[in-house]
Amino acid sequence: MKIKNILPLLMFLISFSFYAQNEKVDEKREKIKAYKVSFLTTELELTSTEAEKFWPIYNAFDDKQYELRHEKMKTYLRKLDDDKINSISEKEAATLLSQIESTDKELYLLREKYMSNLKKILSAKKILKLKKSEDDFNRKLLKQYRDKAGK
Repeated sequence: MKIKNILPLLMFLISFSFYAQNEKVDEKREKIKAYKVSFLTTELELTSTEAEKFWPIYNAFDDKQYELRHEKMKTYLRKLDDDKINSISEKEAATLLSQIESTDKELYLLREKYMSNLKKILSAKKILKLKKSEDDFNRKLLKQYRDKAGK
């Protein structure tokens, strides 16, 4: 087989591999999200009325936060790896810093709006319980990840 014939096949296989990896990441994210919903539902003991109002607010916040943290910030952080950071100009660094600050501000405003919306439907005590439950969930998830990696 000639190189001309192999190259398109190789490119197809590489692109398929990247697509499959993205699909696995999305699948894992959905599994984690389902596990988190189950965990928070149990921990918060929401009434049906609270749950009906809570989950749309929580899911919208969670999706937007994920988008900001993982999609925007990853783009910035890729530019900060050791090789690239030493070669960017001061102007490029200032632009990147400005973009990071802007995303941080977006995250802050998003969290502020989220808290404001939560206060309309949940008591302060349940909001604190939510915060603790999220922290507990993250620790539990990290522990599972570490246990899996250690095997």
